Amino acid sequence: MTISCTGVILSGGLNTRFGGQNKAFSQVGGRSIIDRLIDVFAGLFDEIILVTNHPRAFVKWDLTIVTDIFNQRSSLTGIHTGLFYASNPYAFFSACDTPFLKKELVEVLIEQIDQKMDIIMPETSAGFEPLCAIYSKRCLKPAADHLTANKLKIQWAFRSNRIKYIPEKVLRGVDPELNSFFNVNTPEDLERAEEMIAEGSKLKAQS
Repeated sequence: MTISCTGVILSGGLNTRFGGQNKAFSQVGGRSIIDRLIDVFAGLFDEIILVTNHPRAFVKWDLTIVTDIFNQRSSLTGIHTGLFYASNPYAFFSACDTPFLKKELVEVLIEQIDQKMDIIMPETSAGFEPLCAIYSKRCLKPAADHLTANKLKIQWAFRSNRIKYIPEKVLRGVDPELNSFFNVNTPEDLERAEEMIAEGSKLKAQS
């Protein structure tokens, strides 16, 4: 049985380590990160939602643009907002600073959607990837409860939810270098992203 899934891009960070500039608009390989992400999402989702507190900056893109419901600046806030506005029972979430997200990896997560599970989350030797994961609408209330209590850690908000972890071996089957989880948090990361393309790494550049 096919279960419908919404795609959600989170662009609500303060970008403090990036000089206050919005990382979504950074150029990697001659294209902005947001354009790269939208290309991936467009091939997977009929509904794409962008969560941002600066909606006017994104008006040129054909997206459903929403702003946070809670005031706290946190990833949990963005997850809550995306789930609140999603019309489907599940939503895949990605941060706006992941230039190498692979469609094939997202497809692996989507294929693992199970109505008995609330979250589909990658797990690697580096830890869990809560901002490259799928959440059920059943996560909406615990997220709201924790935000109301000003408890912002994702792992605590969903500790009572049923989580299916996708192991590194499965993830590497479609993304050998796990570049989907590479984040551009600093100017140095942006330089590294350009190097990854220039070096012709195993990543198949989305161009």
